[in-house]
Amino acid sequence: MSLEREINKRSGGNCELCSSTESLQVYAITPQKLGDINDNIHACSTCVTQIEDSTITEANHWRCLNDSMWSEVSAVKIIVWRMLSRLRKEGWPQDLLDMMYLEEEELNWAQATGEGQDPEDRVIHRDSNGVIINAGDSVVLIKDLPVKGSSMVAKRGTAVRRVSLDHENAEFIEGKVNGIQIVIITKYVKKI
Repeated sequence: MSLEREINKRSGGNCELCSSTESLQVYAITPQKLGDINDNIHACSTCVTQIEDSTITEANHWRCLNDSMWSEVSAVKIIVWRMLSRLRKEGWPQDLLDMMYLEEEELNWAQATGEGQDPEDRVIHRDSNGVIINAGDSVVLIKDLPVKGSSMVAKRGTAVRRVSLDHENAEFIEGKVNGIQIVIITKYVKKI
């Protein structure tokens, strides 16, 4: 069964956030953890647009989270937590966050993008051109880099997919090069 059919069956043909039945799509939660249906939700175009662009978030649209926060699907709970955290200054989202329960692993996944932190406290990773790098993005090396602790040299032009971020240092990201997990300095990469 295809991913889209499985998610449609799970969601009953509705947006798993606001219950809309219009303009539905499979939306992948970043960074992906499991590599299967559980990393994705069924979401309408209105929800997806507002998730991806915080400048157009309409607080009243997200009152639907009062219901979807009780979903048993981890990916749905992750997005609910992120949106409530983004909107918490409205008042009512903080009340819902106080009632919401996430397992420790789910909370770590929800916090992986930095949502919920005050903008002053967020560590922002930027590539050599100043473009923001998010968890799950792909980058390409712009310089040959010797890998400490091995004889390997990561060659310029090597693509590193699905990077993870060091949440305490904006200069470091992690990714796999030739099957080896390495730490990479952000000034030597360009986001693809």
